[in-house]
Order: sequence, then structure tokens, then C-alpha cells
Amino acid sequence: MVTKWLRDNVWAAAAILLLRIYVGWQWIDAGWHKMTGGFDATGFLKGAIGKPVADHATHEVIYPNYTYFIEHFALPNVKLINFLIPVGEFLIGVGLIVGGLTIAAAFFGILLNLLFLFAGTVSTNPWLMLLGMIIFLAGANAGRLGLDFYLMPLLRKGWAKAIGRREPKEKPVIQ
Repeated sequence: MVTKWLRDNVWAAAAILLLRIYVGWQWIDAGWHKMTGGFDATGFLKGAIGKPVADHATHEVIYPNYTYFIEHFALPNVKLINFLIPVGEFLIGVGLIVGGLTIAAAFFGILLNLLFLFAGTVSTNPWLMLLGMIIFLAGANAGRLGLDFYLMPLLRKGWAKAIGRREPKEKPVIQ
């Protein structure tokens, strides 16, 4: 019932618009500070490796695969990470605020929050992840009051053309 309301109702689209602006601003602000403030993820990544998320009783690492990924991919490619995180955060924020590719922006926001949580950083990540999930759950209605209103029909038409599917000119009448 709530999902149907989120996905179909124009008032839900208005509420999601306000939510998108708030969450988008949080992402833009975080990304902008990193882009203009000399962001370097090296210390963060070393801290995630040195003190990974562990079980309090057994002290066993809870996400060993993620720790391995950080140690063997992210840290050796820290220059790439130093570019992707700030630019990604900024673009997620822009997408959410203008309502362009809203579902993709919400998805990548959720993903980035999860990656930060797996590394052991709590901060605002659970809150932003929850709000991002609400936006994502709203589906196409999340971008109804934004660029997606104009962009999605064009993308659907282009996709249908790219895969060679023809749109029927008239809907068939079922008798």
C-alpha cells in the first residue's frame, strides 16, 4: 500500500522532491568539500585495513572480502579513488536535486553509503542510506517532478530504437 502510494501518487512525488533536494544537497556538499579541499583517501583506506569492522566477542573481521578489496585494489589505486569519491558524491547530489536519472543517483548513493559502512564509518551514512532507499523505492515517481519527466521518454525511445524494437502506433483493441 505504501509502495503503491510512493510510486503513483502526485503528492508522494512532491514529498519525494523535498526529500531529493535534502539528500542531494548533502551529497553535493560532501563532494564539493572533497573536490575543493584536497581530499586524500589514503588515511581512510589504511584505517579501514588496520582496524576493520570486527565482531566484539571474537574479534573476527566481519567483512574480510571488503577488507581484501581495499587492501589489494583501492589502496594501490588511491588516485582513482581520490577522483571517484568526490566526483561521484557531487554527481549523485546533482542527479537527485535536478531529478535527472534519479533512480540511478539514488542507487549509487545507497551503494556509496554501504561501502563507507563496510569500511567502518557510521557518521550520516545510515541516515542517508535510509532516505536514499525511500527515493529508490518511489521508482519513476521520484523523478516525476524533475528532469526525468522529460528525459525518461527520450531514453525509452532511444533504447527501443537501439535494440530494434518497434513501438506500436496504436494500442491493439482487446475484445
